[in-house]
Amino acid sequence: MVTADPQQGSSRDDGPRQQADPRRWWILALLSSLQLMILLDMTVVNVALPRIQEGLGFSPSGLTWVVNGYVLAAGGLLMLGGRLADFFGRRRVLLIGVVVFGLASALSGAATAPWMMIVGRFGQGTAEALVAPASLALIALLFTDPKERTKALGLWGGLAGIGGALGYVLSGVLTDLASWRWIFFINLPVALVVLFLVPRFVAESRMARGKDDSLDVVGAATLTLGLVGVVYGLLQAAERSWGSLQVLAPLVVGAALLALMVVVERRSRNPLIPLDFFANRTRSTINLVSLLFMAAFISYTFMMSLFNQQILGLSPLMAGLAWLPLTVGIPVGLGVSTALVPRLGVKVVAALGYAGAGGGLILTSMVTPDSSYFLGVVPGMLVFGLFAGLSMPASLNAALHGVTGQDSGLASGVLTTMQQVGSATGVAVLVTLAIRHAETAIEAGASAPVAAAQGYSLAFLIGGVLMIIGGLVILALFERVDTELSDPMVAKAAAYESTEDEPDQPGGAAEPSTREGSS
Repeated sequence: MVTADPQQGSSRDDGPRQQADPRRWWILALLSSLQLMILLDMTVVNVALPRIQEGLGFSPSGLTWVVNGYVLAAGGLLMLGGRLADFFGRRRVLLIGVVVFGLASALSGAATAPWMMIVGRFGQGTAEALVAPASLALIALLFTDPKERTKALGLWGGLAGIGGALGYVLSGVLTDLASWRWIFFINLPVALVVLFLVPRFVAESRMARGKDDSLDVVGAATLTLGLVGVVYGLLQAAERSWGSLQVLAPLVVGAALLALMVVVERRSRNPLIPLDFFANRTRSTINLVSLLFMAAFISYTFMMSLFNQQILGLSPLMAGLAWLPLTVGIPVGLGVSTALVPRLGVKVVAALGYAGAGGGLILTSMVTPDSSYFLGVVPGMLVFGLFAGLSMPASLNAALHGVTGQDSGLASGVLTTMQQVGSATGVAVLVTLAIRHAETAIEAGASAPVAAAQGYSLAFLIGGVLMIIGGLVILALFERVDTELSDPMVAKAAAYESTEDEPDQPGGAAEPSTREGSS
């Protein structure tokens, strides 16, 4: 039996600081590994797309939905997923997301027809929308010491960043040495381990709410449909002109629904997203800069993958291994960042990270068809990875600046939503710009490799400039960032006894009324 003091439930306004959970670093490793696999699945299909098309008989237009299905589901649902985690329980939503992740991965790996693959990819994107904000919120609440939280958030974000790059490596290795199906099947053991361990080690937590409080269904619907419309419009812009009906209609409808959501939330007694959440200048700035970062990051990885295979002539296996400098640079930058943030502050480290990553992209923009991998690609990739890793802990701390324990899932959902919208924007704007620049160069008489390299270089240059601008904006607009939550969630109860359903730990927080499986 678990006993609880009703005065120590989670609260927006007060509560004593919780005792640090002695198993918090093991829990961090578990949740970070899950996030790595979730984000790995965003990029893991890129190298394998030709084999998937051949194996399942995809049309060229249908094949784009192997990528777009994931981005659309994640981008449309992430903010809602974060709020659902706050409302119904972060551990519960995380576990539901892991189940969806496992089932979707199994369906994608076993696909025998295009529709099965597309449904599976939508499912994987939905899983990210549930898992990512819940996982980040749990970590933010688990680590009560500011220095430890900086390191923990950096490790979580760094492993997530490595997952995006590692997707290319694993995709190349598995596609060449085994089958493209294994890029999905490797997720199943991870999902099973997480489902077994999380209920035993991670305590439940959720926002405090009254008996009459209910989920704002209208706000949830307008938010989700609005984001889906915007992301879908951006994805269509990668294939069609910006003035086409297929692009303008979803963008306009999506923007209108988001505007309606603002009106609904202003009038709601229990808003899904309190509008004053966006009044914090630091949080708003880092979310905008994160959008720019992901636009540059995704377009960089997409186009560099094409450059390595189409211009340098690397095989899928070697093209995958070509990303190893990035997977080395990110953790090195991560380690440096966790040491610098307590000394220099979040503002300086974040600005330095984004500006330095921009410098790496500008260095990469100098590639030509005659460039070698080691002299043309590796230097820019290392610089980009190092400074991207440097920015991650600072960015996550800024995204949680001034956030109460109540809204930790919301803050996580907003950040990851902006990152997904940034991914779609990168494909819609920078990749499209590179393609159209290459087409113009071919019309002017350039060879296909030269034209493609010129297009990629232009996109890398623009992405780098945007990153540097983002660093300058951070210097101008960031406030002093406290690495603590405004009111860390309190311990679940004053006294614990082990049960099969509740972990015997002091980490996490939940209202006494949220006990599950105990009496």
